[in-house]
Amino acid sequence: MEKLSGYAFIAAILSTGLATLFYFLYAVSGLRAARMQTAGGPANAGAMGFISGPRTAAIGRYATMLGWLAVFALLACMVFRTFATGHGPFSNMYEFSVAFAFGILTIYMWFEHKYHQRLLGLVVMPVALAMLLYAWSIQGPIEPLVPALQNNLLLTVHVATAIVAYGSFAIAFAAALMFLLQGRYAIVAGGMLIGAIPFAIVGGLAGGLIAALGAGLLGAVVGAAGGYIARSMGVGASDDEDSGGRWGLPKPQVLDEIGYRAIVVGFPFLTLTILLGAVWAETAWGRYWSWDPKETASLVTWLIYGAFLHARVMRGWRGDRAAWLAIVGFAVVMFTYLGISMLPTAEESAHVYTQT
Repeated sequence: MEKLSGYAFIAAILSTGLATLFYFLYAVSGLRAARMQTAGGPANAGAMGFISGPRTAAIGRYATMLGWLAVFALLACMVFRTFATGHGPFSNMYEFSVAFAFGILTIYMWFEHKYHQRLLGLVVMPVALAMLLYAWSIQGPIEPLVPALQNNLLLTVHVATAIVAYGSFAIAFAAALMFLLQGRYAIVAGGMLIGAIPFAIVGGLAGGLIAALGAGLLGAVVGAAGGYIARSMGVGASDDEDSGGRWGLPKPQVLDEIGYRAIVVGFPFLTLTILLGAVWAETAWGRYWSWDPKETASLVTWLIYGAFLHARVMRGWRGDRAAWLAIVGFAVVMFTYLGISMLPTAEESAHVYTQT
């Protein structure tokens, strides 16, 4: 069973990688079809300003099929892993990373089906692929559960709810980033991407995938700061808040709605994750809350997304402010997922077993 799980895992990596490529080709083909239409060539106008000719539609269908193939491959990987270990496949960082990628892909495919916005895959698929490559880099032999994890029901339910929450927040992040790439802060969001790429390369060369992800996040912050300064000086500024659908991307109004809906889905599951974690902590260690770094980071994540929903419903926050809050929230999610292990106090964490 362990070998079958490994084969399914490899199939998932290949499927996700190919899906990433086909989503990129889909975007390029749609832009090419738009240029052909502008020049008088044959093409049919698609929704949200995206031009979908026969070739583009075919590439998009292949991208979606590969996305579903990756979902089922990861599901098979997790099922085989469950049979091999005798418990839910959520007991270490490798298993949780696989489950995290499964949550991202499954929820993305549902949102794609509901909103018919394949271009979100340009951001979502690389995130899922990064999770799988990280899992590949840390996989190891199956080992017995540590005493604190020997509660199969709570282990499965607690982590499963976290997967749904984190997967939903990844969709909100993708929608927010695409929103910002089209609006007043396009130069700032572009700076995030430009800053993240070289930092991630340097981090990868220096210390592997964890360093690459951490350095990429740092580069994104630096790039965003530089972009904000440039915008404040009038470089690339735009006063047209309603402009959108640029570069073939979905309209900002649609992205804003998708981001909001994704957080509406994820927030209750994050709440349940924290509550179940508290119940499990009392069972395992005799206390509901100990201000463990991972517990604290999860609470901060909950407060950020709670503030997002409060600001949206009570204050009417939409557009740039909501998008930035969604991006900050996902940055904290990634810190909770990976960054805790980089803290000087990581070895003192009761969640240290999740880093092995």
